[in-house]
Amino acid sequence: MNRMLCTSALGLLIATTALAKSTAQPLIVVEDRGGAPALPYYQALNAEGEGAPGPAAPKQTPRIGDRGEAEAVMLPVRSTRLSPGNEPRRVIRAPAITPLFLIGDDDRSRAWLLQRRGALKALHAVGLVVNVVSPDALATLRRLAPGLMLSPVSGDDLAQRLGIRHYPVLITSTGIEP
Repeated sequence: MNRMLCTSALGLLIATTALAKSTAQPLIVVEDRGGAPALPYYQALNAEGEGAPGPAAPKQTPRIGDRGEAEAVMLPVRSTRLSPGNEPRRVIRAPAITPLFLIGDDDRSRAWLLQRRGALKALHAVGLVVNVVSPDALATLRRLAPGLMLSPVSGDDLAQRLGIRHYPVLITSTGIEP
């Protein structure tokens, strides 16, 4: 029975893929928040290329250098929904969440990070640097807390989902605390 289901599912997948190729439509942009264009990644999925049949133009794969180069391209990071301040402590229920913390490149965040770095390491918390302008500023934050992972990332989506307005803040599966 399982073999029959797998065979049917595989057949359905092949038929769906063939139908999608024969009726290919251009992608419709639902929302655009800026950033680097993803077109090179989508072009790699279209093996036949667009336009008349013939040999496809060589695809250029975006070059990804070392971690420092990749982060430098992502900077500056600005989270418009978050600012330095005092976020009220509250209980949440998010059993699948890994402990994480939000900081920025500001005096309040640096002091918070220095004060809590031992506890953050013990929790294996991941740091999201939600407002930082340069690789040097990010490196300075990392020197304050060796052994902690700090990644530059916009915190707007997380702020909206959890109702957070300020950082620095620690988010665990059971609560949000300043």
